[in-house]
Amino acid sequence: MNSPARVIGFVNAAHFIDHYSMLIFAAAVIVMGPALGMAYSELLPYATPGFIAFGAGALLTGWLGDRWSRRHMMVIFFVGIGLSMIAVGLVQTPLQLGAALLSIGVFASIYHPVGTAMIVSYADRLGREMGLNGVWGNLGVASSSLVTGVVGQYLGWRWAFIAPGIVTMLIGAAFAWTVAHEDRSGAKQAAAQARVAKQDMWRVVFALLIVVLAISTTFNAITVALPKLFAERLADLTRSPAWLGVIAAGVYVFGAMTQYTIGKLLDRHSLKAVALPLSFVLAPFMYFAATLSNLPLILVSIGIVMGAFGQVTVNDAMVGKYTSEEWRSRAYAVRYFVGFTAAGASVGLVAWLYQQGGFVTMLHSFAALCLLVIAAAIILPTEIKVPAAQARHGPARL
Repeated sequence: MNSPARVIGFVNAAHFIDHYSMLIFAAAVIVMGPALGMAYSELLPYATPGFIAFGAGALLTGWLGDRWSRRHMMVIFFVGIGLSMIAVGLVQTPLQLGAALLSIGVFASIYHPVGTAMIVSYADRLGREMGLNGVWGNLGVASSSLVTGVVGQYLGWRWAFIAPGIVTMLIGAAFAWTVAHEDRSGAKQAAAQARVAKQDMWRVVFALLIVVLAISTTFNAITVALPKLFAERLADLTRSPAWLGVIAAGVYVFGAMTQYTIGKLLDRHSLKAVALPLSFVLAPFMYFAATLSNLPLILVSIGIVMGAFGQVTVNDAMVGKYTSEEWRSRAYAVRYFVGFTAAGASVGLVAWLYQQGGFVTMLHSFAALCLLVIAAAIILPTEIKVPAAQARHGPARL
């Protein structure tokens, strides 16, 4: 029998690798251009197919996780993404680069529907484990540019892909050796200790759809716009790009820690009891951020990031709590497909809104969008508590 702590540890490492691998190119492309004889603007589009596959591939990989094996899919994730990173480090032509980056995106699409479903299946305290898992993913985002820059400076850009590729394959080998194929018949349903009345399930689905669209769009917009916002509005504090990067990283640390805190609250209280007060955070903070600068802007930005990161944990817990074991990977696949599609559209929306009226128009617009998050939290029905023993062995629901 698999040790829950071991499985969850590997899944957390996979979350780190998933986001880390998708962002290596964004940091390395600056030095790849001269080496490959191409301009930055010429190289950057080669990453687009990989990002499309990252979201679209979740539908297929989630289905395979439910119908075949989540454990086997995670083995494919580790080996495939490791080989893909190594392949990027060995490319000689732009066509090879595009194919290798596409391969990273395809294998990276396995993690969210499959890995998140495994967390739910093995977690005794769902909220806590979801929060910790989110922290690991954010550490992957935060460390990718730093590690890539250091490795690229001392060993060259190719090793910035090859080295993590080798490490990933070693982790995958350890996973394959120590984690057995799971038999999910009568499997533990850690998340099923709460459910809703069948006639209220439409409210859960509708609320989840609204909040995923609003939060995914807002979350990606903020991560894209924050560096530029700080560069414009923190001029009285610093003009150093390095210090601006440190400030932005510090703001994101608060967001990552919020995921852990929200996760623990979800273990102690119903989902609606946590989601409703959290839903009131984003809209006012984004509205006031539109006209602030310097230290007040930093403080309000911390509130924005905490609200957005906390909502991501609530969204994942919502899917885990209210879906049955045999459908869980597919449910997460749909959740992430919708979320990543909305996130991709947000980049163009940020650019258009900024052209219309700068950050004031952009932030006010997203503040209005976040009013939908409040509506979604209000729509959520009251949970029906289920004893742990029944939750672990009771019949599947939806």
